[in-house]
Amino acid sequence: MLLWPFKLALKIVGVVLAVVLVYFGITFVQVWLTSRQNSPHRADAAIVFGTAANYLTPRADLKARLERALSLYDDGLVPIVAVTGGKRPGDRFTEAQISAAWLEARGVPMASIVVGSGVDSWDNVRTVSSQLKQQGVKTMLVVTDSFHEDRAMAIVSSFGFSPSPTPSLHSPIRGLATLGYLMKETVAVGVGRIIGYGTLSRIAHGSAPLPGVVAGHRSGRLASRRPFGGGVIGNTTGSGPVIEGSSPSPRASRSFESSTGSRPHRLVA
Repeated sequence: MLLWPFKLALKIVGVVLAVVLVYFGITFVQVWLTSRQNSPHRADAAIVFGTAANYLTPRADLKARLERALSLYDDGLVPIVAVTGGKRPGDRFTEAQISAAWLEARGVPMASIVVGSGVDSWDNVRTVSSQLKQQGVKTMLVVTDSFHEDRAMAIVSSFGFSPSPTPSLHSPIRGLATLGYLMKETVAVGVGRIIGYGTLSRIAHGSAPLPGVVAGHRSGRLASRRPFGGGVIGNTTGSGPVIEGSSPSPRASRSFESSTGSRPHRLVA
């Protein structure tokens, strides 16, 4: 008789653990199924979630996302591309600024680019939400890695937009390498559904001022004063980093309007 409270407690713990395992198991399947979806169509805008960037160039996974967004724009499916992603202390440029410059160098006018910032996925959308709504955006194509689509679309939806999955087609993260990311997304989605993605973001990052948020004109222009020539971004001697360019250009001195620093970085997707 004296042991019955302990037995009852063990049964309760067992039931709770079983419920948690079932919940996250179902969530994993949902995240995986969403990762297999691809639905490009006409929409009001595309949003590119920031990820890894070097000093002035997007790394392979961010470049794959930008290539997908560029194809959506060039195919006439979206008139606006929103780019997101912030920076760590000491970095000179935000991921969003680097992404905007990459797109502009390939023919997307800055008037069609909305530049945000953000320290995580929820914050990424927050930094461009008001600008997009001011331009009448209601439907959005979500450009990110496939394993991130479920959470990304849920966050976009929580800001009042109607999202559709358009994952990057040539991400370097593929095959068995995605398993760890799928598990991470399962936890993030599972917890975010319960407490809210905004609350999850605040718990993870606190309420400190967001890095890399600078006021711009109505399209959220942050990346450059004028279009870059020849795809070159760096100094006029040709010794600085470049984006898809190999020869110096006098126009290359039109650099980002930002603070100093040059450390490569990667933020939470």
